[in-house]
Amino acid sequence: MRAFDRPGRSTAYGARGMAATSAPAATLAAIDTLRAGGNAIDAAVVASAVLCIVEPAMTGIGGDCFALVGTPDGKVHGLNGSGRAAMAADADWLKASGLEAIAPRSIHAITVPGAIDAWDRLLKEFGTMDLGEALAPAIRLAEDGVAVTPRVALDWPEDVPDLAADAGGRMHYLKDGRAPRLGETMAYPALARAMKLIAKQGRDAFYQDEIAEDIIATIRPMGSLLTKDDLAAHQSNWVKPISAEFAGHQVFEIPPSGQGLTALIALNILSHIGIRRYDSRSIERHHLEIEAMKLAWELRNRHIADPDFAEVPVAELLSARTAAQLAAMVNMNKALDIDAAMRQSDTIYLSVVDEKRLAVSFINSIYFGFGSCIVTPKTGISLQNRGACFVTDPKHPNCIGPGKRPLHTIIPAMVKKDGRIDMAYGVMGGDYQPMGHMTVAVNRYIYGMDPQEAIDWPRYFPKAGKVQVEGGVSDEVRAGLSARGHVIETAVEPLGGGQAIAIDWERGMLVGGSDPRKDGFALGY
Repeated sequence: MRAFDRPGRSTAYGARGMAATSAPAATLAAIDTLRAGGNAIDAAVVASAVLCIVEPAMTGIGGDCFALVGTPDGKVHGLNGSGRAAMAADADWLKASGLEAIAPRSIHAITVPGAIDAWDRLLKEFGTMDLGEALAPAIRLAEDGVAVTPRVALDWPEDVPDLAADAGGRMHYLKDGRAPRLGETMAYPALARAMKLIAKQGRDAFYQDEIAEDIIATIRPMGSLLTKDDLAAHQSNWVKPISAEFAGHQVFEIPPSGQGLTALIALNILSHIGIRRYDSRSIERHHLEIEAMKLAWELRNRHIADPDFAEVPVAELLSARTAAQLAAMVNMNKALDIDAAMRQSDTIYLSVVDEKRLAVSFINSIYFGFGSCIVTPKTGISLQNRGACFVTDPKHPNCIGPGKRPLHTIIPAMVKKDGRIDMAYGVMGGDYQPMGHMTVAVNRYIYGMDPQEAIDWPRYFPKAGKVQVEGGVSDEVRAGLSARGHVIETAVEPLGGGQAIAIDWERGMLVGGSDPRKDGFALGY
C-alpha cells in the first residue's frame, strides 16, 4: 500500500468491470461500453479508437495492433495485427536502392497499417459489437474536438518540424503552424469522415476502397513501393502465445515478429540467478535486471523476425540451458560491455476485464511520434513508420523483403496462475517495453507490489552503452551501479507508460493501476 502522506495514486477496485488506459476519455469510453452491456473486447476497441483522437502522436488507424485475449476458461489467444512491407521490396530493389538502413521518417518506413483489420477480427471473434458501433464514440470526439491534455501537450512540439514538412501533417495536426497548447481544442473532421466510411462499409473501406486510394495516392509520388494490392491483401494473424514460468506464474507474450520473447528471456535469467534473495531497492536487484536485459537484447537483435520468412528458435531461446548460459555471463560486480542501441517510440497500451472475466491486453501504435509524419490529405491518417525496424543486410532474418513483417516493438502481456488469468498488463515505450514487462513482473511477483505500485516504480534502462535512470532512482543505487561500471544518465523523459488489471479471484475483485507518466487512469465499477 502506498504512503498516503506523499503524492501518489491509489489502486482502482471494481467487481463488475475495469478499464485502464493512458487517457481519461478512453477509460471513460471503455467503462461506458461495459456498463451498456458490451464486453471487454468491445470496450478495448472503443478505447483504442478514442485514443487515436486524444493521443494522435501515439496511435492511429494508420498503425498496427497486437492483443492477448484471456477467456474465462483460462485460455490465452494472441493476435498479430501488424502490417507488411510492399511486395515490390525485393532483393533487387534493395540492392539498387543503396540503403544502409531505413530511416524512421523515410518513405520506405511506411508499412501496411494493420490496426483496422485487427480491431475487426477481435470484434468478430470475441466481441458483441460491430466495427461501426465501436467507432462511434471516437467519431463524435473527432467531430466535436478534444482538449489537449498535459502529457499530450508535452510530447507534441518535438514532432512539429516533421509535421510542418508534410502537407497533410500541416493541415490536420498543427494549429496555425504550431503544436496545440495545453487545454486547447483539436478537432479532426477528415479523420472523422474516414472513420464514418469504415463504420458504414466495414474494414474493406480502409483496405480496398476510398481510404486505400487516398493512402496510395499520397505515398506513391513520394517513392513508396506500396500499392493498393498490398493493402487489399492484408490480414491479421491469430497466433499461439509463448510463455515462461516466473515466480510460480506463467507470463505470456505474443511470439515473433513481436519482441515479447525478449522479456521472457530476461525473466528466465532472473529466475535462474534467483533475484528473490535481493531487496527490492537494492543495487543488486537493479544491476541484475539491467544485465539480464542486455543479454536478452543481444538475442532479440540476432533472431527476432517474421516467422513466415525465417525460423526463430523460440524453444531454444526459452530453454533452461540458454537461461543457465546467459546467467553465467552475469558478474555481480561488473557491468557487461554490451552496447544496446535502442530507439524511443510512441504507443498506447490498455487493459480491460469484464464481469465474466474476459480479459484483454491490447496495444496499438504508429511507432514514432505521428509515425512517419506523412498524413493523408483527404482522410487525415498518420501513417506508421514500422518499416524502420527492418534491417537492410540481406543475410539478416529481419531484412526487409516482399510482404514481410518487421521486428515489432509493441507487446501486450498476460499472466496466469493455477490455470486462471491473473493479470493483463503492458508497458509502452518502444524498445523499453521488454524492460518494463520484466520490471513490473518482478515488482508484482517477487516483491508483492500491487499493480499501481509495480507501475509507479522508478525506471532504469540500458541504452547505447549507458543506463538511463528516472529521477526517482535513488542516489545510492546510482552510485552503486556506477561503481559496477554502468554509465549513468538521467532520462530526459519518463520511460514509457503502462497499465495493469489483476484479478483477485478469492474476493471477486478487479485491481487496477495506470501509469502516472501519462494522463490516464484505471477505473472499475
